[in-house]
Amino acid sequence: MARPVRTDLPADLPADVPTPAHPDLSVSPHAPAHQPSRWSVTASDAARIATFAALTAVLGMPGPLALFGNAVPITLQTLGVMLAGALLGAWRGALAMLTFLALVAAGLPLLSGGRGGPGVFVGPSAGYLIGFVVGAAVVGLIVQRFTTLSFWRVLAACVVGGMLVMYALGIPLQSLVTGFSLRTVATGALMYLPGDLLKAVVAASVTVGVVRAYPAASPLRHGVKTPENQPTASPAA
Repeated sequence: MARPVRTDLPADLPADVPTPAHPDLSVSPHAPAHQPSRWSVTASDAARIATFAALTAVLGMPGPLALFGNAVPITLQTLGVMLAGALLGAWRGALAMLTFLALVAAGLPLLSGGRGGPGVFVGPSAGYLIGFVVGAAVVGLIVQRFTTLSFWRVLAACVVGGMLVMYALGIPLQSLVTGFSLRTVATGALMYLPGDLLKAVVAASVTVGVVRAYPAASPLRHGVKTPENQPTASPAA
């Protein structure tokens, strides 16, 4: 069958050249590009999450310190909880702690004193282990509400998330598992206060120092980037 020839083309255009398709005018050339979700995990995020999970494990290497026969030892690992929340933000910090606890549940001896396995989640420290995840999330939520970071603001976030939340979850479950009264367990937990406050001070100092030296590490930068907060090009560029 003979190929039909267009007769409505200009004289200087070959008749057998196909006409270009009409552009889709429904799509604006200035439409904003797809913005990443605040829940997305980039390769950089995954590396940071793994780093803070590993840091929490390393902080348990010095071993536990059990004072006055308390069933829950004093460790440095809550410092990792505070740092994860302050530097990674809420849900990335919680995910770092979940990663750490998943490795513990798998049997790796990552808790202070070389403890690990499913049994630790039904022992006296079970509430504090849950507090690792919740505490990191609370620290991150508080820090992310600030427009700028300062030592005192981060310190307040670490005290609330890394201390009060940990006690609120750890003390009742310790009382339930050990059979001691809530008052007795709470009184025994008072010995943790000086050390935990010192860890909060260290976490706040480290967080502010890291953010000043490496602004990209700030949790305030996590989330959806909008055109308003994108950096503008220099006129000299």
